[in-house]
Amino acid sequence: MTLYNSKNQTLWLDKSNAFIHIIDQTKLPYAQETKALKTLEEVCHAIVSMQVRGAPLIGITAAFGFAFALRDNLLNSKKLSINDIEKKLLDTRPTAVNLHWCVARVVDAVKKVSEEQQASVALSTAQLLWQEDSAMCNAIGDYGYEIIKQLSLKKNKTLNILTHCNAGWLATSVLGTAIAPIYKAHEVGIDLHVWVDETRPRNQGYLTSWELTQAGVPHTLIVDNSGGHIMQHGLVDMCIVGSDRTTAHGDVCNKIGTYLKALAAHDNHIPFYVALPTSTIDWSINNGVKEIPIEQRSADEITRVYGLDDKGNASSIIAVPKQTTVANYAFDVTPAKYVSALITEKGVFKTTAEEMQKLKGLCV
Repeated sequence: MTLYNSKNQTLWLDKSNAFIHIIDQTKLPYAQETKALKTLEEVCHAIVSMQVRGAPLIGITAAFGFAFALRDNLLNSKKLSINDIEKKLLDTRPTAVNLHWCVARVVDAVKKVSEEQQASVALSTAQLLWQEDSAMCNAIGDYGYEIIKQLSLKKNKTLNILTHCNAGWLATSVLGTAIAPIYKAHEVGIDLHVWVDETRPRNQGYLTSWELTQAGVPHTLIVDNSGGHIMQHGLVDMCIVGSDRTTAHGDVCNKIGTYLKALAAHDNHIPFYVALPTSTIDWSINNGVKEIPIEQRSADEITRVYGLDDKGNASSIIAVPKQTTVANYAFDVTPAKYVSALITEKGVFKTTAEEMQKLKGLCV
């Protein structure tokens, strides 16, 4: 896959190297529109507003934004320092560690060269991060596929998989993390069906459903609170989700509601897998509940309902009484003890101290 536009690609660099194109994910699933991002400010807005979303994609987009800021420094008398650019980008989304990881990669690269070379080095680093993410997603898909294959052979009937939020190609450079194994299994004809949580309040499950529809993967969209019920009735064989930040201990921070799915899976003896690139692991922290900052987003995401009206126009309505107090936590933390294993580009690792140390050794 090239860095230019192709099917199922969330981001691509214009052939002029002057800007990137993105799919505006705030328009999905009702319309597929692209948007050009040319400046640091436009990149920051796209991340904050969730025109781009998903931990890996956020980080890659930020890396390109860093390059654009350094390029504009060469053209303008008023320059932003490297520290200023870094802060602007890191302030956009506090929870996803890929953002910090990608920005740190760019900062490390540009500090080694002259000011005149910084913009081109930053751009090359952003392109490299894009390519690395593509390779990681493919590897995660391969390792996860083996798990699905073995479970399918054991059951010898339709394998039912539950996922939460969107961790498909819309959240990464290609294929996705949690959905990558599903795509690979479906491609070779494994009989499977996906339960897709709607994932309130941003309804990222609609994006997963949109992706799976395009790929022809059998699936059913359900409300978030259905997960425990269908597990109790033997309708789920495995769960697989993504992660925005995972600790050195194996605690997993993912979209709000993930923890409750993990608890239900544990109670019903259903394996609960987390698929992620190792860049999502924050080796500097151990206790996810105490140490991971949880983003709180606008009340509008809860008080308003978005969709198409009867005339096919996108609109929103206020769904709760005015002056209602709202708390909108974007993520929660699933303790390591409820995670069956992490599916990474390095392989599959249980969240035991021994296995996590082994994984860390491979990441050095």
